[in-house]
Amino acid sequence: MGSKCLYIQRMILVECCIFVLSKLASMNIPFYKYHGTGNDFIMVDNRQDIFSKNNTNLVHDLCHRRFGIGADGLILLENSENPSEDFKMVYYNSDGNQSSMCGNGGRCLVAFAKLLGVIEEKATFSAIDGLHEAIVDGDIVSLKMQDVTTKGINKDELFLDTGSPHHILFSDEVGDINVKKEGAAIRYSEKYESYGGTNVNFVQQIKEHTFLVRTYERGVEDETYSCGTGVTAVAIAVNAIEKTASNIINLETPGGKLQVSFENDNGTYNNIWLTGPTAKVFKGELTC
Repeated sequence: MGSKCLYIQRMILVECCIFVLSKLASMNIPFYKYHGTGNDFIMVDNRQDIFSKNNTNLVHDLCHRRFGIGADGLILLENSENPSEDFKMVYYNSDGNQSSMCGNGGRCLVAFAKLLGVIEEKATFSAIDGLHEAIVDGDIVSLKMQDVTTKGINKDELFLDTGSPHHILFSDEVGDINVKKEGAAIRYSEKYESYGGTNVNFVQQIKEHTFLVRTYERGVEDETYSCGTGVTAVAIAVNAIEKTASNIINLETPGGKLQVSFENDNGTYNNIWLTGPTAKVFKGELTC
């Protein structure tokens, strides 16, 4: 009888130890929710390596709009390996996979970096597509994008890479398009297999220098309220095929208004700036 009691006591002790260790293993990680013209993101300050970067399911679950926080993507702010840079951007789509450049995400991350005190009014940071500069003016963030070439552009099948691949289609009535259905058909088409699929932008010109844009985003696999690399691709494309002669283009998306400015050097577009509002939505904690 004594040995049985001792066995039970030991089992209780083991269970208590497991419970305590499980609690110690979990971490409360602060996060912020931001959006740029409706394109929304979970932001985590990962300068101390507190977030599991290889947990695809975790990112997917956090971005889920029914069972998680809900977002188009998750972004980590990390220390850069280059001391001349303010920080590094690591971006994940809502499917949990690390992805190509996100323009609105980059703008929101700059606003987040200012909130953290990492920067003041200007920033230099690295992303998956290279080095970026940014300027903060209140809630307006301007992000310098990579140079883009339009040499050999096909006016019948417009495609540009602005840090992420973008297919562009024009319509007289963008509002009537089933973006998810028609976008997915192009995104998964055979011609874009080498890119891992493409984003798709549906465009309508409403004024001389103003265009409506709706975007299907790969990795989200649905229409998003706005896409920064998408409107950048549209702005450059409409200038390249001479739908407008302006080098300052206004883009209206379901989530709000953006502006893209650039210089054109014989088909190579440089000094490209994506400008628009950002907003902090709320702060919370993840238990991982």
